[in-house]
Amino acid sequence: MTAFTADRAFSGFSVDDIDAAREFYGKTLGLEVSDNPMGFLDLRLPSGGSILIYGKPNHEPASFTILNFPVADVDAAVDDLIARGVQTKIYSDEEFPSDERGIVRGGGQGPDIAWFRDPAGNVLAVMQA
Repeated sequence: MTAFTADRAFSGFSVDDIDAAREFYGKTLGLEVSDNPMGFLDLRLPSGGSILIYGKPNHEPASFTILNFPVADVDAAVDDLIARGVQTKIYSDEEFPSDERGIVRGGGQGPDIAWFRDPAGNVLAVMQA
């Protein structure tokens, strides 16, 4: 009997359209995405981690941030995302006061951060690191 081990652990999340996810994560964000034998997507991160993206017919978007991208310059990252067609202002100013591009300034209380959604409505973020 094999004991529990976390050696090959990975995270995963659902989407409602595998093809749209492949396009968004692979083409729009420029990440390494491959099809796996089970009909899911494997998302390989430059840090070496991997994430399983699976289709789910009754998918409900995550109401929390499922993937964070630390960046050296959040303003430049947001400009780049907007140029790629990604909407970065997804919350109202009542929820998270932000500038017109959706950047919430941490002001010493946390990092400068901007959230955006994938085609399935899941929340992602770029944050000043």
